[in-house]
Amino acid sequence: MEVALDDGTLARSDRFMVAVCTCRRSRSYPWCDTSHRPRARDGASPEGRSLR
Repeated sequence: MEVALDDGTLARSDRFMVAVCTCRRSRSYPWCDTSHRPRARDGASPEGRSLR
């Protein structure tokens, strides 16, 4: 997959599946690395969170 960036450069990925970042928080922009997802607070475990 190739994506043309605003400055005219091409970003290329040879991976089988890619996600394009639209929030621009990704360290590997233009590819999404899920940086937009909220982080758990220090000491909080994922098991303790409610799924409701």
